[in-house]
Amino acid sequence: MSQLKRNEILEKIKAGQSFQGVDLTGADLSYEVLKGADLAGADLTEAHLQNSNLEGANFAGANITRAFMFGCNLMNANMDGVRGEDTNLQDSNLENASIKGASLQHAALLGSSLDRANLSGSSLVRCRLKRASLRGAKLDNANLEDAHLVRSDLTNASLKNANLKGATLNNAITDGADFEGALGLS
Repeated sequence: MSQLKRNEILEKIKAGQSFQGVDLTGADLSYEVLKGADLAGADLTEAHLQNSNLEGANFAGANITRAFMFGCNLMNANMDGVRGEDTNLQDSNLENASIKGASLQHAALLGSSLDRANLSGSSLVRCRLKRASLRGAKLDNANLEDAHLVRSDLTNASLKNANLKGATLNNAITDGADFEGALGLS
């Protein structure tokens, strides 16, 4: 559990302080405006960030395992290399986010917008992306094994060399999507 209290964390964020290596396990930062926060390398395991505005925030290398981030605005966020098994990002805005080399296994991204997001090289095994919008997203070399992409919008998305073994794409929109070299398509 985080040793810092909510108000202390918020003060440090507003002061522009880095949280590299800081334990924020279980911290509740829900419903806050945290634009541009530097949470790179922080441990946000089981943190609550529901409906927070994290536009342009830096989460590079952070641990967001089992974090509750439902309805967050993460537009233009840097989430490169995040680790987040069973993270709930449902109905969140991740447009133009950089999520390269991330591990988001079994994460919930149902109904989320990932338009033009870069998820290249990310592990999205068993990820739940039902009704997600991935228009123009870059998923090159991503591992989407057993991912649930039912009714997702992959219009103009790039999935070059992606692993789609066991992925469910029923009723997904794939107009203009590039599946060159992708595995698991029948």
